[in-house]
Amino acid sequence: MQGVALITGASSGFGAASARHLAAHGWPLIICGRRRERLDALATELAPLTPVLALELDVRDAAAVKRAIDELPAQFVGIQLLVNNAGLALAPGPAQTVALSDWHTMIDTNITGLVNVTHALLPRLIAWGAGASIINIGSTASGNPYPGSHVYGASKAFVQQFSFNLRCDLQGTGVRVTDLSPGIAETEFSLVRNAGNEGAAEAVYRNTTPLTADDVAEQVAYIAALPAHMNINRMEVVPVCQAWGPYAIHREMSA
Repeated sequence: MQGVALITGASSGFGAASARHLAAHGWPLIICGRRRERLDALATELAPLTPVLALELDVRDAAAVKRAIDELPAQFVGIQLLVNNAGLALAPGPAQTVALSDWHTMIDTNITGLVNVTHALLPRLIAWGAGASIINIGSTASGNPYPGSHVYGASKAFVQQFSFNLRCDLQGTGVRVTDLSPGIAETEFSLVRNAGNEGAAEAVYRNTTPLTADDVAEQVAYIAALPAHMNINRMEVVPVCQAWGPYAIHREMSA
């Protein structure tokens, strides 16, 4: 029996691509996001393949999340897979130049939103048992600091550690947990991060071959389809062009 997959941040990027890949594999879907028109368009696109429920939802609102889960139609209550994808990066400048509101937005979405949805769905995932999965979309930034990452990287470090700690608590329930951490990928991510500045966003990917949303979505579908006795604790996926940088050492100008 095939359970339902719930995907947050499904209106674009990794979330929308994951919905398409999971639908192609026969997963009934609950697609969540804040942009109703995009969700409806995606639901219409995927409806010939699988049952789809589009939920306009702000994951930062714990009460709204709980209400949405409690009021699911009977066809969609059997949730087997949670893809915690909703997240964003803002303000790529140095920490000392960034607005505090941008930090709060990243924390509220990347951390608070993720735990809101996870907490609301844990009873359903545990009830499903063997073969249930939580896939948290992390980032290589969780363990590789770089200038301008400040709260974004810290929030993804939370995602990684939260994923590992969930694995410990859920041992024996059959529920699997994976931190799926992509590297540089060409989506709307950089456009949002650069406050809509298309030139700055395009510069991130110039003269290189980044991952695509489909590359990451393929990994989501792969992890979800693993035999019930297998768990991938963490999967880090990067394009060949991306590797680690040298240590940054500040040197004073000689007199």
